[in-house]
Amino acid sequence: MNQNYMSLIDWAILVIPVVFVISMGFYSRRYIRGVSDYLACGRVCGRYVLNMGDVANALSVIGLVAYIEMKYKTGFALNFWGSIIAPLTLVISLSGYVTYRFRQTRAMSVGQFLEIRYSRRIRIFAAGLRSLAEMLANMIMPSIAARFFIQMLNLPQHIPFLGLQIPTFDLLMIFFLTLAITLICLGGTLALVITDTLQGMLLYPLLICFIVFILMKFSWSQEIIPTVCDRVPGESFINPMDISKLRDFNVFTMVIVAGFNCVVHLGTWIGAGTTTAAKSAHEQKMAAILGNWRMALINTFYMLVALCLIVFLNHKDFAKGASVVRQQLASRVAEDVLKGEENRELRSRLQETIKAIPPQAHEIGVEPPLSQKDNLDTRFLENVQEFLVTDAVAKTEAAAQQNLEQRQAQGTLTQEQREAAERATKVQVEEAKGKANDTFQQFRTLFQQLNLSVTMRYLLPKGLFGAFCLLLFLAMLSTDDTRIFSATLTIAQDCILPFFPKGLSPKQHVRMIRLVAIGIGVFFFFGSKYMSQLDYIQLFNQMAVAIWNAGCPAVMILGLYWKKGTTPAAWASLITGIVGSVCYILLSRYWADVVYPFLVNHNMVESMDSLFRGLSAPFGDWIHWEINELRFPVNSIEYLFFANLFTILLYIVVSLATCRKDFNMDRMLHRGKYAPAGEPAPEPFLWTPMNILKKMVGITSEYTKGDKVIAYALFFHSFVFSFLCCFVGVVIWNKFSPWPVEWWSRYFLVVNFAVPLCIAAITTVWFSIGGVRDLFRLFRDLENRKNVNALDDGRVEGNVSLADQVEVAEDEQIHS
Repeated sequence: MNQNYMSLIDWAILVIPVVFVISMGFYSRRYIRGVSDYLACGRVCGRYVLNMGDVANALSVIGLVAYIEMKYKTGFALNFWGSIIAPLTLVISLSGYVTYRFRQTRAMSVGQFLEIRYSRRIRIFAAGLRSLAEMLANMIMPSIAARFFIQMLNLPQHIPFLGLQIPTFDLLMIFFLTLAITLICLGGTLALVITDTLQGMLLYPLLICFIVFILMKFSWSQEIIPTVCDRVPGESFINPMDISKLRDFNVFTMVIVAGFNCVVHLGTWIGAGTTTAAKSAHEQKMAAILGNWRMALINTFYMLVALCLIVFLNHKDFAKGASVVRQQLASRVAEDVLKGEENRELRSRLQETIKAIPPQAHEIGVEPPLSQKDNLDTRFLENVQEFLVTDAVAKTEAAAQQNLEQRQAQGTLTQEQREAAERATKVQVEEAKGKANDTFQQFRTLFQQLNLSVTMRYLLPKGLFGAFCLLLFLAMLSTDDTRIFSATLTIAQDCILPFFPKGLSPKQHVRMIRLVAIGIGVFFFFGSKYMSQLDYIQLFNQMAVAIWNAGCPAVMILGLYWKKGTTPAAWASLITGIVGSVCYILLSRYWADVVYPFLVNHNMVESMDSLFRGLSAPFGDWIHWEINELRFPVNSIEYLFFANLFTILLYIVVSLATCRKDFNMDRMLHRGKYAPAGEPAPEPFLWTPMNILKKMVGITSEYTKGDKVIAYALFFHSFVFSFLCCFVGVVIWNKFSPWPVEWWSRYFLVVNFAVPLCIAAITTVWFSIGGVRDLFRLFRDLENRKNVNALDDGRVEGNVSLADQVEVAEDEQIHS
């Protein structure tokens, strides 16, 4: 392994673009004239600026690591079944579902919408709840990025300074958070849009470079396909007709629940930053439509990186290098999990055990195929778990025996006392096993998350290694600042601003937002430092946001689309979601070290196992709940699905029981008599074939010829090609004549790589030109503005935004 981690050219590739991006953040300060500029870019952003900025936000260290975790376990066969929801996502994109309507409200934050729709108390409570959930889910981002770069650059765990040993982990997190908060404090949403757009322009060519490198590094027919095909029946990585035994990430969680979430959760995290920054609702809608094309290149990159890791760590041609990566990573993870002087001896013995593990060389076609429960990583990790549990049990039994001998030496023990001591020892042993399993959970989680960092350090040459560091650094920066600012905006606008009914001066308002951002940065630092993540990132994320996600879909979606939704229904939905989610989170967090040992000591394991198996039995292979010593049987995706069904039903029932007067949706959406002057009235719909097609594609009178071409092209690609041809046609074909695995490998190559790469080649040029054009237009429009509405700061009175009250009063007087 190359020990010269970063050459001079690597550092130049990393530092120069980052300095340029940060300098543009400083440049954005000159255009901040009011609160709306700081929070919503003055609402003058074009579609390509929003789209290119979203490229940077869509690519993140935590997103890449989460994707690798999932695909390393389940492969790519699930991608095929994801096509089921293609028509649904197409309709959502083309119709502007939620995004268009939310932009029509002119709300600057989700809380402003909630006060307009419900009440000020709902605004404060719900916004605080959403912010807490968002911060709990995102606070691990700095820790994942810091650990990733420590492993990738092979940095020391501590750096000596003035006789002190300062953790490198802490220094990197402080550095990352300081950069992100600096951009936020400089220009808010405006700074983020400008810097994210520039980062998106840099990321496109970097992604293409790595795609080409991986395709040249690994042979498709000799290494990639044999490796992904080497799986036991029911857990295929490439054949979608053979995945019935997948767990956690399967057809139910990744297709059925994903489709459900497309509908009910689209408004969950809306209302921050760029979601209110477009010139108009139509421009916001077109940015979302273009986002469907944007993801082609990112998805291809993610898939190839996952393939790179799967092949390198499992194919016999790379067995020696894979063994080096596993041992070095495991040894470093042991230092992270077993910290402190009190664990020095245990840590040292564990590292010696890791070094003694022989290389794993798997012969495809000779040895049994791999599975989720029996693969090269599990064989490696089983040694670690056995060591930790055995050591914990031995120490507990030795301590108990010593205590028994001391009591014996002090006097004669009765048989009853001896039996009581033995029972107490058994309880202590189970508790020690639980703590050891909890430590192993942390070890396994970090091992799975960080294997990519060490693998890439092993594979990439100089120059390209620096480019990879740049790609991930930009991805980390754009994600950190966006998510910190999202929570900042919600807290500042919806939890603090309502307590100032007379408002704040623009200077005070911006200062307040900056202070909140700094506070959230501090929260992220301590959360990252002390939070123990025991599950896959995607499952952890779902669990962390559950306190908001469980109850909010009805409040948001039905609040936007149903005039009978009431404030009591919103309270009922949110509070029920909180109570259920807190119970679930506590069970999941303390399962290995508290709950499971309790069940063992009270002989309840078999009965609880029978209960969970019985509850999941009606769902067949989709859901399979069984008791084990490491994890709560119900994963967070499954929990949220059933919680959402219950809270939506509860919202509807309570609304029908408490609704006394329909809510004025026209006033909230600025339509009908409340429509802005000069806006054309909606045309009556004529039921002709062409109009029906336009309705399906989402085309309205606002569409230009270019907009129509974009919409029809997306409709053809997503519905005709991806859904009808590549999914429905293939399913029918396999129903009568099942494909061999060789055919699936060709399908996988064409549909998942060849076609997306062709699209990416076009969109790279297209979006880059559009991004540069819209960026200059953004500067021009910001410079040429004449009036800035001082009341456009997020305040609401009488269910109407303060900035709209004059217009609304005039409209109601005219039409009264």
